[in-house]
Amino acid sequence: MVEIHEIRAFLAVAEELHFGRAAQRLHMAQPPLSRTIRQLEKGLGATLFERSTRSVRLTEAGRALVEPARAILDAVRLAEMAVTAAGRGRTGRVRIGFAGSSSHHLVGKWAKLVRRTHPGIEFVLAGSSYASEVVNRLAEGTLDIGIVRLLFFPPGIASRVVAREDLVIGLPREHRLAGRTSLRLDELADESWVMLPAEPGSMLRELLLRLAHDAGFTPRIVQSAPDSLSLAALVSADVGCTLTVSSVAQHVVNPEVVFVPLEGQPPIDVRLVWREDDTSPALAEVLRLSEEALPTPGAAALPTAGAAAQPTAGGDDRVS
Repeated sequence: MVEIHEIRAFLAVAEELHFGRAAQRLHMAQPPLSRTIRQLEKGLGATLFERSTRSVRLTEAGRALVEPARAILDAVRLAEMAVTAAGRGRTGRVRIGFAGSSSHHLVGKWAKLVRRTHPGIEFVLAGSSYASEVVNRLAEGTLDIGIVRLLFFPPGIASRVVAREDLVIGLPREHRLAGRTSLRLDELADESWVMLPAEPGSMLRELLLRLAHDAGFTPRIVQSAPDSLSLAALVSADVGCTLTVSSVAQHVVNPEVVFVPLEGQPPIDVRLVWREDDTSPALAEVLRLSEEALPTPGAAALPTAGAAAQPTAGGDDRVS
């Protein structure tokens, strides 16, 4: 079997055509170099150099080996560079789960920075996931990071706030309250509502039920839709009003829908989440870049492990 050090020795002699100079180039004595070349020739079953007291020349076999030997060393150098880059987080694969079009603008800014500064990192996007599904997939190891709106996170999940959103009410453009600058929820006690399905992780629906209970009524939910684009279509058709977040108002365009801020409710935290024990260098580098692309708003706390988001408000993890 040919060894890498034998290939390096061969190329040094082939390019210098002088054992003394080749030995100096390799930072070794000449006798060990000569032994290495003889060992290579024995392994290959061919003479690579014609030697005399005055000159060294390549044989036909030696000339045939030069280019393959260079290709071998180039491949070794590339492999070494790849391993070094991976160890520094310059290459790798990071899978991110996020919630529909309401998070697209956050992911887009981040992904653009990753591609520009770390082209060796594959940033795999997996959208349209409920937050509970994202957290479950993090725990399973099928996702590396997520963008979610949740009240609480299980042990072993680290998080950082990347945005804060306000609660808003989506109303048909011709609704009697559409011209208001803000609304109290009790003013909508007699309205029909359209919301996301009653599935685990549909936090906006759960939040509507809780806030309505506190306001003294039970909301009449007449229809469900799988995402906020569909909800906006139902609102525009005057099927009912909806509770959503300010990012939907900013990024879901429907001229027949008006979004009015809800009074008296604190903003909802949008968080990056990842496994606390994940030691991937690529993930660490992507998280570092997230601090530039998606800085924590205001004076929010530093990343926490197993932290709870605000206890008084939740967010839907499939708002689009």
